Amino acid sequence: MQKTTIALAAALISTTLLTGCASSTDSGSKLISFPGAYKIDIQQGNVITQEMVDQLRPGLTRAQVQYVMGTPLLEDTFDRDRWDYVYSLQPGGKERDQKTVTLFFQNDQLSSIQGDFRPENTQ
Repeated sequence: MQKTTIALAAALISTTLLTGCASSTDSGSKLISFPGAYKIDIQQGNVITQEMVDQLRPGLTRAQVQYVMGTPLLEDTFDRDRWDYVYSLQPGGKERDQKTVTLFFQNDQLSSIQGDFRPENTQ
C-alpha cells in the first residue's frame, strides 16, 4: 500500500513539474526557450535571388533556365510546362520568410514568370 502511494505521489509531482515547463501561446503550447541559447538559421528549398531572375528572358530553353536557376523544387506531374522554385529562411528562431517563383514554358521555351521576384528591365 505504501509503495503505491509513493508511486502515485511521484507521478503527480513529476506531472506537475513537467507542465510547468510549457507556456501557453496563441499557437498552442511551446517549450520555454533558454536565454543565450544559439538558434540556427533554417534554409529550405532553392536559393532565389533577384540577380538570378534578372537573367531570365522569354524564349530561353529549359536547359538554359536550369543553368541559371538550378533544378526546380517542384515539377508538376500533370503540367510539364510549370516549374516551381521555393525558398524559405527562418533566421535563428525568428519568423520564417518564404519566396516563390513559378516559371511557365511553351514549346520547351520560357514563356512567363510569376511570384515574388520579377525580372527588372536591365537593357
